[in-house]
Amino acid sequence: MMKLYNANFSPNALRVRAVALELGIDLEIIEVNLRGGENRSIEFLAMNPNAKVPVLVDGDFVVWESRAINSYLASKKPERGLYPDDPKARATVDQWLYWQTIHLGPAMQKLSFERFLKGKFGMGEPDQSVVDSELKNVDQFLAVLEIGLEGKDWIAGDLSVADFALASTFMYRVQSDISLDDLPNVAAWIERLEARASWKDAFAPVLALFGG
Repeated sequence: MMKLYNANFSPNALRVRAVALELGIDLEIIEVNLRGGENRSIEFLAMNPNAKVPVLVDGDFVVWESRAINSYLASKKPERGLYPDDPKARATVDQWLYWQTIHLGPAMQKLSFERFLKGKFGMGEPDQSVVDSELKNVDQFLAVLEIGLEGKDWIAGDLSVADFALASTFMYRVQSDISLDDLPNVAAWIERLEARASWKDAFAPVLALFGG
């Protein structure tokens, strides 16, 4: 059985758990205590010198970076089409994966850190200048996603690893007071994704971590 080195509050680990569940791939989940420094151990750094989760171990093969992990998992079940073989379809999935990595993900995560995670982990008060800056970025990028979802259930047409990558960005939206009221396409899409059994099961540890 493949092993996933995981931290439940990590959006990067969440998207891997969700994709594995969507594909019906069993993983042995190994919790890494990031605050306790387990990710800085010699053993962990030998797997991922970046000292970050998630890390997937499949026999003697080790891969890190959640999107690469999900592409690898999807290759185990190609008939499910989560990472399509068709070059144009795959390029569309990659487009949204990279966009989430570079644009939407960082903005949403910085805003969530300031508005929610800082207080949750006793790391001080929000930096209002960062909040103001990232709010502008979030609004800009969510408008792009709204356009991208026009007339579609899923961002690349069919359900794909891109949807799970994008959805993980939204995991703290309620606690971070990120409204989707003016974004009907985004609101319908995230509701659709979060209704899937795979997402609910993957997200359950997060709910437990923060008391629902």
